[in-house]
Amino acid sequence: MTECIYCFNPAHDMALANNTSFYKAPDEIMRMAYDLAVLPGWYAGKGKVKINEWRQVELLRSQLGSGELFPEAEWTVQWESGRYMPWGWNPALLHTLRLAGVDEGFLLTDSQMKRIRELSGRQQCVAIQEAMREIQGVCGESCVCKSLRDVHCCMSEVGEVVLKAPWSGSGRGLVRVSSATWTESVEGWIGRILRTQGEIMAEPLYEKVCDFAMEFFADGAGNLFFIGYSLFDTDTHGNYKENRLLDDDRILQLLSSYVPVDLLLDVKIELMDRLSSMLKSDYRGYFGVDMMVCRQNGSYCVHPCVEINLRMNMGIVAHVVNRSLVHSRSEGYFRVEHYPVRGEALETHCSMKERHPLQLSDGRILNGYLSLTGVDADTRYQVYIIIAERE
Repeated sequence: MTECIYCFNPAHDMALANNTSFYKAPDEIMRMAYDLAVLPGWYAGKGKVKINEWRQVELLRSQLGSGELFPEAEWTVQWESGRYMPWGWNPALLHTLRLAGVDEGFLLTDSQMKRIRELSGRQQCVAIQEAMREIQGVCGESCVCKSLRDVHCCMSEVGEVVLKAPWSGSGRGLVRVSSATWTESVEGWIGRILRTQGEIMAEPLYEKVCDFAMEFFADGAGNLFFIGYSLFDTDTHGNYKENRLLDDDRILQLLSSYVPVDLLLDVKIELMDRLSSMLKSDYRGYFGVDMMVCRQNGSYCVHPCVEINLRMNMGIVAHVVNRSLVHSRSEGYFRVEHYPVRGEALETHCSMKERHPLQLSDGRILNGYLSLTGVDADTRYQVYIIIAERE
């Protein structure tokens, strides 16, 4: 079997929105890609991970040693020929691999790339949402607007709406607006999205109680495999903050305080059937479907398809980390941190190590703090976990 080569390209969503081979990510996103390049090592198994320089691995090794917690992955600084499993496929990455001389037999064709972009658009949620309405206890709808008039019509029907660019980065490309809060700036933003992407999504504003997701793997032959549940938090702008490190039974137990477990299982079965028909053999890789528990008319319901992330995501990484590193008697948090000031990451890292010393049992983490990415004085982005034994 051909060895897989993993790489972390967090500019993926923005590159899809740009939709050219020559997209250049903002410096801040390039910094994230550099600082977190070793992250795929935690889910790649014995596969290869593309890094920027050997120093990134050496830094992680200096923190972890070469013991049982260090990833099994091989590391490479070259773009080699092999079957790639990037964070996500986009035209810019495909162009980079071609320029690097990667054998075309390992790459997507242009038509395959075009299809993946189509499947990655938020428009795909509409049909899923419509199909799910037959399940009692489900909410969620959205519409595709092709003009300013369509947006105004939607607002007149539902009041305040959330507008979403069909393709955008996580937490970006979203605007909350109503007739009362409409401005020239909002109208200009809508016009730009319509000119560059052709459409814009509009959906009612829901009273969210919590975010969660269902995570999957598609084998490229029309078969889907359920990976697990993801319970996560976002900030007020929708940017990802952290995942809870819990097994699936515990996540279901927490969600069942709002909605019946049977409802979640019904949603999963219907969703897998719809997604299998949608993806067919056009996509191979991990992906997730973001969902919400919402409060509506005095009771709770499930929004089963807020977004389809046709790429790897932090929820799947957290799931793998929980399964492979965390002791069965413990739980915790998986966090992505940004440090705007030089030296802040290293100072925080040293403080966390002192305040939460690592304690292992049976080769797994029972208590403590562990950075999953290297930290030094120049680090601006970090992924770490903090674990505590359940009382």
